[in-house]
Amino acid sequence: MSLGLFLTAIFIVGFATGLRTFTPLAVICWVAVWGWLPLGSSRLHFLGTTTGATIVSILALVELILDKLPMTPSRTSTGPLGARILIALFAGAALAIGMGQSWIAAIICGALASIVGAFAGFRYRTSITKKIGLPAWIFAVAEDFVTVGLTLVAFRLLLGSA
Repeated sequence: MSLGLFLTAIFIVGFATGLRTFTPLAVICWVAVWGWLPLGSSRLHFLGTTTGATIVSILALVELILDKLPMTPSRTSTGPLGARILIALFAGAALAIGMGQSWIAAIICGALASIVGAFAGFRYRTSITKKIGLPAWIFAVAEDFVTVGLTLVAFRLLLGSA
């Protein structure tokens, strides 16, 4: 696999992490559990366990619910943005380990992409809500589907060329 293709997939996963913190990592965990992303005896091997995947999936489901509530802080505020960057680091490292690629390039690319994704998602949701006038949760649900779709596209790039 070329480094360019790998970094493109990492950027897509990082961008998706900027939209929804835990959803892309939950997909990565289950792909590892199913044996398509070997994490071996690496320090991130727990992500490839059923327990690890279940915990991350629960966090993703909680996030999907909490994201729709009006009191949820903006994804671009310090705490949520920091969480997105941190989880993108884990996601990038896990993908790099599983694909036998440079984890340093992966975490840098993933972290930067998560920032881009967070701000792009914020701008999209605030502008489209104002423009169309529908409740923000409707666009949040659409964003949930986009996050899953982007993560699957990234895996198609990674696993389709392996």
